[in-house]
Formats: sequence, structure tokens, C-alpha cells
Amino acid sequence: MADHGAGAEGDIQAADIQAADIQAADIQAADIQAADIRAADIRAAMAEVVGADQVLTGDRITEDYWHDEALSMPGQRPAMVVRPASAAEVSGVLRVASAHRLPVTARGSGSGLSGAAIPEPGGLVISLERMNRVLEIDVDNHVAVVQPGLTLAELDEATAAHGLTYPVYPGELSSSLGGNVSTNAGGMRAVRYGVTRNQVLGLEAVLPTGEVIRTGGKLAKSSTGYDLTQLIIGSEGTLAVVTEATLRLYPRPPHQATVLAPFHTVDEVARAVPKVVHSGVAPLILEYIDGFTMAAITHTQQLDLGVPTEIKEKAQAYLLVMLESGHADRLDEDTEQLGGLLTELGAIEVYVLPGSSARRLVEAREKAFWTSKAAGAHDIIDTVVPRAAIPEFLAIAVEIAQRHSSMVFGCGHAGDGNVHLAVFQADDQMRSAMLRELFEACMKLGGLISGEHGIGRAKKGYFLELTDPVTIALMRRIKTAFDPEGILNPSVLLHDLDLTEGI
Repeated sequence: MADHGAGAEGDIQAADIQAADIQAADIQAADIQAADIRAADIRAAMAEVVGADQVLTGDRITEDYWHDEALSMPGQRPAMVVRPASAAEVSGVLRVASAHRLPVTARGSGSGLSGAAIPEPGGLVISLERMNRVLEIDVDNHVAVVQPGLTLAELDEATAAHGLTYPVYPGELSSSLGGNVSTNAGGMRAVRYGVTRNQVLGLEAVLPTGEVIRTGGKLAKSSTGYDLTQLIIGSEGTLAVVTEATLRLYPRPPHQATVLAPFHTVDEVARAVPKVVHSGVAPLILEYIDGFTMAAITHTQQLDLGVPTEIKEKAQAYLLVMLESGHADRLDEDTEQLGGLLTELGAIEVYVLPGSSARRLVEAREKAFWTSKAAGAHDIIDTVVPRAAIPEFLAIAVEIAQRHSSMVFGCGHAGDGNVHLAVFQADDQMRSAMLRELFEACMKLGGLISGEHGIGRAKKGYFLELTDPVTIALMRRIKTAFDPEGILNPSVLLHDLDLTEGI
């Protein structure tokens, strides 16, 4: 006899499942509809602040907005890009973002090397490309007031017209001043002038709440409360969005000389650096370049420096020194003194480069990143150690790389201990293990993970693991004080703050 009751029960169960599926589909459809409504509301609110043409979504978001120049970090497409033209518009944009708890990434030229300008999926990019003006060149106070989207090349052109210069040259003149402030950019001239934080006198910045603050000003010094200017510099877009910077300028010396000295070993170059600094010639640029990197950049730039083949075959490293002066006779004296010192320190030969060759070599050195990238480097690091520790660190770095079946080549700002290494190791796990060991060795020598590129996303894991937990905890409290909703660059520097909803 058939069990009709069991069949009926099965039909009911199947009907219940079908009803549940329909209900789930209805919920999903409702969620999608709600998300679409929310996205439309956000677009409308942003358009009201900056104008509809300056709100980019869908195919209007080109790949340039997805990434920076970090070699080890893939790009991510944001949900929306807005392009404000003033601090008031940045304020309005951040008020909307805060109200909807949207993750926000501020972006300049996208030339950074740490992944700090990579947006969050479903997040918002504030592109500062339209805020690119020189607001003032104050010749009497030697100050420039600029917007964050202005590039170094544009600022250099503006200051040159007044016989002045802004001395931070981080190697890419298309980089923006806002990005330089965000990462505390350095470069080859830091040995003489210092890095970005030594040149920024004041800021205008917008907090995530939309509040606008001003810090510092056209002042040589201040002892008035907490120095918020210095706190925001180097914060990698996690505390505020910089909308204006007041920068220190210097007279532009008319005379320069460039000296190139090949040495038998990198160790000899590194040991010569403190002696050059101590000599009193006050170099504008003091760089070491290993033999592999020198061969690569001169080949790439088709640059003949007049160094004989037999010298190239002996040289494993080079010291590049640029001097400057307001007086030609004083420059000649310093150049002669430097040449004698380098010979005493073991240089194979000393070359005073003609102007065109000198300029091209400095430009080639500044573009060493692009040469390394073209050669297939898998990462670029910028550790910094006490200047006298460079020889020991370089020896340790080579040994660590060899143990991990990797290769490292590089150059660096020898005058301030900033060592740049191109890392060749395709396996992600092997490369990560090697970098952790290398960063740990650097810190044991009194150094830090990054001298000028920043932590960003690329080095965040190493930074959190190797840094004193008390320091990290304090940084997190500062982050919360500035950004209670955690919307500014939530995946950069400190940790992933799962507080945002996205579009």
C-alpha cells in the first residue's frame, strides 16, 4: 500500500524550501535595490558639493585611480572618484563620506611606492588634481603657499623665476606636494636640507568630520601647543586631507660641481661617507650606487660618463657627490678638497663631470626606480640606518638575500643612511620571509623600515609585527582622535578598521 502521507509531507517540505528560496531572492533583490538607492543618494550628494562632472563612476574611473607605483600591491577599483577644487569642497565631500561611513583615499599624482594611494573596494577616492595652484611666492619671507595637487616640477618653475628653490627632490618631479607631505618625502638633497617635514611651516587640512584646521604659518619657530603640522606630515592620509601647505624656500645657488668616484667595494664607499660629511664641504647630494645599478642606469639612459672600461671592471660601487655654492672660486676650492679626500679614502679615480653629463647622471639616479622596475624587480625597499651603520647593514642584506635565494641591488642616500634596494624574488612567501628578516636586522642596528616611501599597505605587516606594541597602541589612539569613524585610508599604516560600509 502506498504511503500517501509521506508523499504529501515531502511536497510540503519542497514547497517550504521553494518559498524560502523565493523569500531569500526577495531579500537579495531588496538589498540590491537599497544599495542602488544608497549609491544614487551618495552620487547626488557628492554632485551637489563638487558638480556632477567631477563625480566619476563606472567606466569613467580609469585605471590611473586604481593604484600607485608599489610593485608588490595590486590595484583596486574604487566605487567613486570625486575631484574637488577647494578646501570647502573637500570639507563637503568628507561630510558626506562620514555620514555614510565610506572609506576615503586622498590621491595626488599616484607616484608613491608603498600602496598608500590604493583605494578601498567600494570606497571613495578624493583626487586633488584640480587643486594645483601656487597661491603665493613670498620673497621677503622665503615662503611658498601651494595647493596639494601642485607637482614639484611646477613649483620648481615658479620658484626659479624668483631665484629661489624648494629643496625636496624625491626622484620624481611629477609627484605632488600633497603626496610629499603625506609620506614625508626625502630624496637626494636631504643630506643638505633635510626632508619634507623640515620644509613645511604650516598646513591647511580637513578632518574626516569636514572641519577645517590651520596649523603653523610663515613662522621660523613656534612653541605654542602640540605641533599638529608635524603630526600630519608622514601620516599617509590616515589623519586628515591636506588642502594647502606653506613651504620654506631657499636662495638658488648659481654654481654647482658634480664628482663621481668609483671604488673597489661597496664597503669602501659606505666607509667614505662619514668622512665626506665631516670634511666641511657640505654636499648637496651624497649618493652611493652599486656597480650593477650604475651599469643599468647608464645603459638605460645611453649615458657615457667617460669612465674607462678597465676602471668599470674594477669598480663595484660609486660615490656621487654634488656641491653647490654662491661663489665659483669657493666651489673650485671645495671640489679640489673633495677630490683629494676621496683619493685618500681609496677611490680608484675621481672624475669631475661636465655639466651635461652631471645633470643626466643625477636624473638617471633619480629614475633608478623605473630602471629597477623595467629590469623585473619584485619590490623596492627604502630602509634607513644610522649613517655609520651602512657598511654593516649592506653586508647583512646581501647575506640574508643569498640565504633566501634572492638578489638585492641598489643605491641610496648615503649621506643620511637611507638605503634603497631593488629586490628580485618572484615567490611571495620567500620574499616576505626575506624582507621580514632584513627589516628586523635594520632595526637592530638602530634603523627603521622606511626612510621616505612610507609604510602604506606594502610594509604594514612588518611594521605592526616589529614595532613596539606601546607605540602602535598610541598611534591607534591618535588615529581615533582624528578619525573616530575610521574612514581615512583604513587599510594603511596601522590596521584594517572594519568600520566602513562602502558604496
